[in-house]
Amino acid sequence: MNKRVIFFVVVFSSMVLAQKTTALPESTLSKLHIKGDVRFRDQEIQREDKDNTYINQYRARVFVDYELSDTVLVESSLSSGKGNPTSGNVDFAEGVGSEQFKIDILDIAYKMEDAWLRAGKSKYFFYRPVKTQLIWDNDLTPEGLSYGSDTGDKFTAAIWKVHRLANEASSSGEIYLFVGQYMHPLSVKDTALNIGGGFYYYDGVKGNSAPYEKGPLRNSVDINGLYTQDYAIAEGFAEILLTEVAGLPVRLATVLAYNAAAKSHNLGYDLRAELGEIKHNLDWKIGYSYRNIEKDAVFAAHNDSDFIAGGTDGRGHVFLPKMQLNKNMDIGGHFQFSTLYTDSETMDAKYRRMHLDVIFKF
Repeated sequence: MNKRVIFFVVVFSSMVLAQKTTALPESTLSKLHIKGDVRFRDQEIQREDKDNTYINQYRARVFVDYELSDTVLVESSLSSGKGNPTSGNVDFAEGVGSEQFKIDILDIAYKMEDAWLRAGKSKYFFYRPVKTQLIWDNDLTPEGLSYGSDTGDKFTAAIWKVHRLANEASSSGEIYLFVGQYMHPLSVKDTALNIGGGFYYYDGVKGNSAPYEKGPLRNSVDINGLYTQDYAIAEGFAEILLTEVAGLPVRLATVLAYNAAAKSHNLGYDLRAELGEIKHNLDWKIGYSYRNIEKDAVFAAHNDSDFIAGGTDGRGHVFLPKMQLNKNMDIGGHFQFSTLYTDSETMDAKYRRMHLDVIFKF
């Protein structure tokens, strides 16, 4: 049987199971929460330095949470994209078997009145102004201990260990992260302002190999493929939320990243805007980003996997439209016009990326 047909059958069965589970009477199973989504993507990439590519991809995720008590929650998620910590996308040409899936989340959370503590492989809970991915890709799920509080002001701190995946470099030393972020909200009449910053320290990077098979992604390395820089990233941001412009909400943000451990090529910034908001069927929004990321501004293995082919050392514009057709189906797009920096002996390379998404949720 065609693998795509099998995949569609599995997805449909999961949707039915989720609907039946949510319809169960109050019981032990009422503490079980299941949701998921499946995304289909048609993608085209045009590059001056490489051949153009045209790819059909899928991403499938299932989230299963269970309430052990009013304050303790077990969280788990299974996702496609095995071997890639910053993406769940898989080419249809690679198949739709169990070998494409990974445990993306597996943790235990303890919830307090205005705070939480998580241990295991978790989502990160840093505040991302207008959903920036300048420092952190939104699919990343680090492993370790995290703490967060929300009393109006938001604070998050964590100690993580980088889960090393297959790579071909000669070194395999451990990399640890010590991270923290603070956000303070302000309000002036009909305008809200969020200001804050963070500090993200990677211990054990310099002289080490890239932790993932995709390599250093244009961070500085020596002839043996080992990092030549450390990463101690200071973040600052400001976000403005306007309640209405021409009848639609608007969000604007500036995000800066500075790697204090590198002497040069260590600055990145992201200027973002978003018009519209999705709450009901046929609601839409469109986002815009202009990013400039120098070679060692951030740790390239962890930032946005869609921008400039993933990693650092480039600049460009991204347009992000999205619409909700109904509560179980969205459509969206990504239109990127960017430039990859190269060494002084060659011209910078243009990079164009377009993808169209259809997302089914259950």
